[in-house]
Amino acid sequence: MITDYSIQAVAINAIPLIFAITIHEAAHGYAARKFGDNTAYVLGRVSLNPAKHIDPVGTILLPLVLILTGSPFLIGYAKPVPVNYGRLRNPKIDSIWVALAGPGSNFIQAVAWAALWVILQGIQLYEPFFTAMAEAGVKWNLALLVFNLLPIPPFDGGRILSGLLPTRQSLALNQIERWGFFIVLGLMFTGMIGSLWMQPLGDFFLEIINLLVTPLKMIF
Repeated sequence: MITDYSIQAVAINAIPLIFAITIHEAAHGYAARKFGDNTAYVLGRVSLNPAKHIDPVGTILLPLVLILTGSPFLIGYAKPVPVNYGRLRNPKIDSIWVALAGPGSNFIQAVAWAALWVILQGIQLYEPFFTAMAEAGVKWNLALLVFNLLPIPPFDGGRILSGLLPTRQSLALNQIERWGFFIVLGLMFTGMIGSLWMQPLGDFFLEIINLLVTPLKMIF
């Protein structure tokens, strides 16, 4: 989360955050196309162009309001990629893979940024700006990975849980989708998401990332 809104802090965080959001959304569309639904592809949403994924409220207005009000945390969201689940070859199972594609892309990006950080340290290139950017890349992608895995529709975790549950329970879970974002906002303001979800799950994935970049640490 950004707590320093200086020009330097924004510059350091902007690139990894834009990549994190853009690739996350494009990954959903790419996976959907692979499993039989080309809705996102036809609409130009399988793209690495950030403009394709900007939501006026979630990407611009909400973060801006939080910044101007001096909020200690910053949240936002991109324009959801449209997926016609009825077009998927096996909707029940394929929907899980489509939902996993976004968080999966953030995990891969987090590993890549961590590897870059190790390489920068290994070649003794002590450039504060790029080192801080690599660290921000890990943090932002971990945050998006964990946040989107919340088992509440319309978040990716909710889609995954819906695909895993029996049909009756899945339909019942999907009924709360219209209220999902407001439920999460409420949980955020109470601090429950941070202490019970974001922190422990973030630490878990960070340990996995550290294990994956261990060979690089040994090389350098």
